Amino acid sequence: MIPEQSNTLCPCGSGKTYEQCCGPWHRGEPAPSPETLMRSRYTAFVQGRADYLLATWHPDTRPPELGLEGSPDWVNLQILESTEQGSRGRVHFRAVYRAGDGWGYLEENSDFVREDGRWYYLSGQTEEGQLKPGRNEACPCGSGKKFKACCR
Repeated sequence: MIPEQSNTLCPCGSGKTYEQCCGPWHRGEPAPSPETLMRSRYTAFVQGRADYLLATWHPDTRPPELGLEGSPDWVNLQILESTEQGSRGRVHFRAVYRAGDGWGYLEENSDFVREDGRWYYLSGQTEEGQLKPGRNEACPCGSGKKFKACCR
C-alpha cells in the first residue's frame, strides 16, 4: 500500500515535502541526477513501490521481479557522497532500519548510468551491519534527538 504523502516530509530526508521532492519522479518525470534517483528509490522502498524500483533499474541488471514483503522498516537515509561524470554516476549512501528491538544499516556504493535522458540504477556494492547507539548518541531514526529521549 502506498500512503498519501502530499504534505508530509519526504522519507528521503531532503527536508522537502514528498510532492516537492520524490513525487514527480514517482509519477514518471526523469530524475535529474544519480543522487535524486537514489533518494527516490529509497522513498520507493519505504512506500513499497516495487514497480518504480524495477522501472528505474537498468534492464541489463534488473531482476525479473521484486518482492518487498518482509522488507525492513526503513527510517533514515544518509547520502555520504555523490558524483556524476558524463553519463555515469555513483552514490555512496547508508540507509538505517529497525530490526526488531534494534537497529541495522545497509551501506552501498551504487553505480548509475544515464541513457536517453534518464538515470538508471545499475548495481551496487553493499555492506550490512547492526547499529548499537549509546544513550547519549544521536538516535538512528534521524530525528536529531538523543537516543535515550527518542526511539529507545
